[in-house]
Amino acid sequence: MILSALLLGLTTTVFFQEPEETELEAAQRKVIELEAELGSNHLDLAEPLTAIMVIHYRQDQYEKAEVVCRRVLAIQEKSLGPEHPNVAATLNNLAILLEAYGSYAEARPLHERALAIREKAHGPEDPRLATPLNNLANLLETQGSYAEARPLHERALAIWEKALGPEHPDVATVLNNLAASLDTQGLYSEARPLYERALAIYEKALGPDHPTVGTSLNNLASLLDYQGSYAEARPLYERSLAIWKKSFGPEHPRVGAILNNLANLLDAQGSYAEARPLFEQALAITEKSLGPGHPDLALAFDNLALLLYKQGFYGESWPFYKLGLETTLLHLSKNLAGMAEAERFQYLGTLYGTELLLLNIVAMQGNGPKKTD
Repeated sequence: MILSALLLGLTTTVFFQEPEETELEAAQRKVIELEAELGSNHLDLAEPLTAIMVIHYRQDQYEKAEVVCRRVLAIQEKSLGPEHPNVAATLNNLAILLEAYGSYAEARPLHERALAIREKAHGPEDPRLATPLNNLANLLETQGSYAEARPLHERALAIWEKALGPEHPDVATVLNNLAASLDTQGLYSEARPLYERALAIYEKALGPDHPTVGTSLNNLASLLDYQGSYAEARPLYERSLAIWKKSFGPEHPRVGAILNNLANLLDAQGSYAEARPLFEQALAITEKSLGPGHPDLALAFDNLALLLYKQGFYGESWPFYKLGLETTLLHLSKNLAGMAEAERFQYLGTLYGTELLLLNIVAMQGNGPKKTD
């Protein structure tokens, strides 16, 4: 190619062009141009700033995305008023960002405010209500408020089935979320047909390799895993892992989550040698992508510690137990202060692994097995 061009008499400068502008750089340039023309608080800035926020979110740069999102919110509230539907959309985005690194107590009132704005603007049965209903329900479940969450999921499901038909991907999303709630409560026989229906809808509508299909496969696999159906669960986990690696890259938090799930399955089967490198990969990905204080990171530390403990590597397991506890305490300090007492007990009830982690630390510091090399 270069030889051809030189023979045609082209100057060599063509081979040293500046790289094309990235999506992020284009959005940033647009913001700079608008600021120079209109000032730093003009409503026209909201669109390119939102594009920047989305890019940061996709790159797992949640803190950068949060800063930009808060700026968009301030601009919209000043220009449009606090009850405009666009403000509701940004409130929803900010809540999701806060959830991404575990700030659930701060996210809840944002979801509730976004839902109230939508209901007032569009009415109680408008299809645009389904997403904020679903998002608030998911957060409530994360905090252990399953009784509050279920009617929100069911309301969202009714809205979307009526508006979109029974085989729309958005219907599948609510089916999946409702199934996840039932699954978490141990209601497996109710959850399984909902997961299976959601998976069938996604595969038909989106194709077999879509990342949402990966999520659906993971969820069904987790249910089968909990029930001890390891032979059914493993190929679903492996298919989900392949989809997510292809879609998001090998270091995405979702890849870390599925590696963790697959490692837990192998652990339950006693395949410790196969499980350990998967737990280690999951921990490395989670630590890099989610940062300190995230509950998924505490779980990753705890899982690896428990596996090492089972194998008799007490000296190796101890530092991971300690890191898991420190991460859990950091997460709790970020969330419990903003909750009422009843909400604190509900939320603490959703945490798994923490009590076992504490008991193991006590055992290993007191009368537990001695550390070995």
